[in-house]
Amino acid sequence: MKKQEYRPEGITDANDSVYLCGIKGLSRAMAEGKILQARCLMCDAEHNLHLRLGSIKAIIPRDEAALGIKEGTVKDVAIITRVNKMVCFKVTNIAQRDGETVVFLSRRKAQEECEQYIFDTLRTGDIIDARVTHLEQFGAFADIGCGIISMISIDNISVSRIEHPKNRFTAGMDIKAVVKSIDYTAGRINLSHKELLGTWEQNAQLFRAGETVSGIVRSIESYGIFIELTPNLAGLAELTPGVTAGSRVSVYIKSIIPEKMKVKLAVVEAIEEQSSPEPIKYMFEGERIDFWRYSPECSGKIIETVFLQTAN
Repeated sequence: MKKQEYRPEGITDANDSVYLCGIKGLSRAMAEGKILQARCLMCDAEHNLHLRLGSIKAIIPRDEAALGIKEGTVKDVAIITRVNKMVCFKVTNIAQRDGETVVFLSRRKAQEECEQYIFDTLRTGDIIDARVTHLEQFGAFADIGCGIISMISIDNISVSRIEHPKNRFTAGMDIKAVVKSIDYTAGRINLSHKELLGTWEQNAQLFRAGETVSGIVRSIESYGIFIELTPNLAGLAELTPGVTAGSRVSVYIKSIIPEKMKVKLAVVEAIEEQSSPEPIKYMFEGERIDFWRYSPECSGKIIETVFLQTAN
């Protein structure tokens, strides 16, 4: 998405300060329909959100706090969990209450506008910025703009298998993602991530047979140990005592076989420490991707993704 104001919540814009500096700026924001962001300080007993914009008191009424609250399709926990976090909003009214200026805001209106823009402009294969909001066993949820949430299923996070999305992401992490599918009827967008981390060949070219490198144990099977060298490349080593899933190991690269998409490894040393997510390195540059083939041309096994265009 190109429009800067439809950024994920928490990604601030220096230009926001022009509008948040006082009544004059907020009045201008209301006249222009500008979407702004500020930190939510409190949720009261009626589930209205309270913010302070400089010295000015601001309120997001419960029904305006999120898409679906007014209709009853979204639970109030979506409001409560915004406390101490950045929220997007549009200014809807500036009024006097008990001798004090109070600014009324709507997060729902900002989300409605952003959602309309998303469904009008995004197509499968588009690459977008997102911010991870929370993680579940089955996938990662990410804000793609103004608190609009999409999901990356665990099998679409990387080629190298992981037990939980926390092995790859942390809440609040800024990532890139590719639009995998759009369900206009349900109003749902699903994302993918693995296509941006490179093909088998691109990842294998980072290594040479005879090198000893660092890896992360991802699974231990009866026939061997799968060790991740990069998020999109894993190799197989023989069973080794003292090795546990999630631990970091040093491995000797015995051979790299493109036609079989295999990397044969030998564990040199096991380190007991559990690995934490590392900064993500993207190998694909561009704004969209139509077709991605992970497997080498010389391989008899085909692993690919075709991003089919969906009619609105």
